[in-house]
Amino acid sequence: MFVLAILLLIAAVALFLVGRARSSGQWKLGAALSAVAGVLAGVFSCIHVVSAYEVGVPVTFGKIGTPMSSGINFKSPFGDVTSFSTRPVDLDLNGKDVVEVRSSQGGVLYADVTIKWAVIPGKAVELYRLAGSEEAVQERLVLPDSREIIRNVFAKHTSEEGYASAREQIGSEIEALIKKRLAPRGIDITAVNLRNVKPSDKLQDQIDKKIQQEQATERSTEAAKTAKAEAERKRIEAEGIARANEIIEKSLSDKVLYNQCLEAYKEAAKANPVYAVPCGTSSSGTPVIVDGTKN
Repeated sequence: MFVLAILLLIAAVALFLVGRARSSGQWKLGAALSAVAGVLAGVFSCIHVVSAYEVGVPVTFGKIGTPMSSGINFKSPFGDVTSFSTRPVDLDLNGKDVVEVRSSQGGVLYADVTIKWAVIPGKAVELYRLAGSEEAVQERLVLPDSREIIRNVFAKHTSEEGYASAREQIGSEIEALIKKRLAPRGIDITAVNLRNVKPSDKLQDQIDKKIQQEQATERSTEAAKTAKAEAERKRIEAEGIARANEIIEKSLSDKVLYNQCLEAYKEAAKANPVYAVPCGTSSSGTPVIVDGTKN
């Protein structure tokens, strides 16, 4: 723009001289218009408009100036302004960009992570020195540092913690470390979302085998407990029967047994044509049963 202003002013001088030599008003009018256009171009070359949610870094002859906030800003006509967006940006590490990590046991896992980051306006100069442009911030700073930290955090945990029991803790550790690393460089990490952790095929086979072994062990332990409980039940039952027999043996006598036999025969005689002879006994000492239906 500034070069255009110079050219227009030169054209205005040339037209004015030609118009003066020829005493022509048209040439003078052209010179006046060129002069006005040149002045306007010069003014606009000293003005830079920074859009909303952006910050500008002016550079003049290699010297970095004070960051420009949103709105109209004045700059050197010989300088250039590099803009950085301050809106949050999502860095999705999934699909072909998924992070391959290793656990403390050496198992391979694939971490699907989304990192939300934004430029800190007051740190725009530092970002310009480190990256040079808005596009380079993510490629040179956010992406490589985030991958490194994610791998380092997973390396401190076991495979089972990585894909199951400690995922929330791992996500918090990653977020804290990325914030600590990138904040001094002018990058604000607003959120780190560890969305999914998938074991590799080899690790998944190892996990399945371990689960099967644990289930088999649990079944064997349960069967052993059941067998032990059944043996204990039978022991208690046998002890009870033995104790009962012992009590019965001590409580029964010949007279008691003889009396019980008499009572049984009396009950039988009421319903059947037989009768008991209490005084008569066989050679074994039991009462004699007489059948009244026979001669």
